Amino acid sequence: MSDIENIDDQPVDHPKSAPADRAANGPLDESEANPVRPYVDLGGVKVLPREGLHLRLEVEEGTKRVVAVGLDYANSTLQVQPFAAPRSSGLWHEIRDQIADQIARQGGTTTVREGSFGPELLAQIPVTTAEGQTGQVRLARFIGVDGPRWFLRGVIAGEAATDPAAAAKVEDLFRSIVVVRGSTPMPPRDLIPLRMPAPAPGAPTA
Repeated sequence: MSDIENIDDQPVDHPKSAPADRAANGPLDESEANPVRPYVDLGGVKVLPREGLHLRLEVEEGTKRVVAVGLDYANSTLQVQPFAAPRSSGLWHEIRDQIADQIARQGGTTTVREGSFGPELLAQIPVTTAEGQTGQVRLARFIGVDGPRWFLRGVIAGEAATDPAAAAKVEDLFRSIVVVRGSTPMPPRDLIPLRMPAPAPGAPTA
């Protein structure tokens, strides 16, 4: 799912949910990032390359729109999506409840716990194997940070969902992401457009 679902209830202004040191240690707004660092520009987010990091873009089949960035690192996966958000209020408190409801409808369970970025969801999500077998579950951590006029959602799976050492590496990776909100007016909860990275200077073109 790309854009976050609207809910029928009247909107409630929630405080922003973010680490106290977010503006210094990330995830950063474009205005807070060091402009000379060699980021990979993916439109709505920028990612700092590091050894062992593999980047994937998740593309919506019908529209060919890039809807998420997948980062494989430390025997784990981190999926990130940037969304437009209000200037003064946050989205994570509300969205966290919606995710929990969606997972419950799938037959899964979630637990709210305090993590490195504030409240997060630890989820057990039912999965069906290629052979059609059921009864297995996938562990995932849903994390979120409210920034200035944006909200960054992350989904952590693999070793970093349970192993503290891997979790620390993936959390540092999430911290290193820069969100590029841009000046274009966007309704809150709309996915900030993502794109393929530009080819490196001198790289051959297809």
